[in-house]
Amino acid sequence: RVSPEQKGAVVRSVRATCSAITLAIGDGANDCNMLQSADVGVGLRGEEGMQAFNCSDYGLSQFRFLKTMMLVHGRWAYRRNAKLVLFMFYKNVVVVLPQFYLNAVSLFSGQRLY
Repeated sequence: RVSPEQKGAVVRSVRATCSAITLAIGDGANDCNMLQSADVGVGLRGEEGMQAFNCSDYGLSQFRFLKTMMLVHGRWAYRRNAKLVLFMFYKNVVVVLPQFYLNAVSLFSGQRLY
């Protein structure tokens, strides 16, 4: 058996050596250190109690919901971030192009737009 401190140490060493984002899944009180050491901790509510569920980033009532959480919600988060980045580019283009157009029309004389 592995102690809770060793579980947390394994997660911390993987984060340090691989520079990877870590996901830890636990279902009992002995997994709390591992869940808090990981970038994303998923606690399962089950027969062993609510400790892992309470100290995790995300809590699931059943293990079968993990696939849906990873694939569906992960994709939704990725798409939301992509839309936010595209909106930021669009906003900057909308703000800068009228100013650039005015400068081109006024032959870059320094005339103010506002």
